[in-house]
Amino acid sequence: MEYRTVKNNSFDEYEIKHSRFIGYCCPVSSKEQAEAFISEIKSKHWDATHNVYAYIVRDGNVKRYSDDGEPQGTAGVPVLSVLEKENVTDVCVVVTRYFGGILLGGGGLVRAYSHTAKIALDKSSIITMANAKELKIVCDYTFYGKLEAFLRAENISVLNSDFAGIITLNVRVKDSVYENFTAKLTELSNGKITPEIKSENFYEF
Repeated sequence: MEYRTVKNNSFDEYEIKHSRFIGYCCPVSSKEQAEAFISEIKSKHWDATHNVYAYIVRDGNVKRYSDDGEPQGTAGVPVLSVLEKENVTDVCVVVTRYFGGILLGGGGLVRAYSHTAKIALDKSSIITMANAKELKIVCDYTFYGKLEAFLRAENISVLNSDFAGIITLNVRVKDSVYENFTAKLTELSNGKITPEIKSENFYEF
């Protein structure tokens, strides 16, 4: 299983017709974390005209949004749509608006909230998380050249290595390619190398 999310908090600003829009993006892993982040931004911008938000959380497949007083469908839904189009989850975005005195109209609001959510999201680092295994591979120096070339061809990064006596490498392999990877390695080494599974979890790729 794989999913896309953000690695870090980020924010960006956008101004149109004297209205100031500030977008905040935050990685979250639960509804409670998302609500806490929303409360934090609302407290920070207690004097704002609107604090619109949307979030998607994997746990329970939760999707929530709020227009926070803007006309229905012009604020929260556009922010949520940005998250859905970018195919990210475990993410919360809050867009704060300070009204500049000029009405933007329904279409203008949709564009402004969508744009602000997108630029805030773009400022963050989008990463892929995937079920994977960390493997320990042991070989002698005569095979190392072949192994290094194989790992490079398979786009497998070496986490760390030890060249004392025999060579020990630790690598991370997605579950989706694990069986194919080990089969190829077994064939390449004529059955002499069998990776040892050290751990299994969701990891960043």
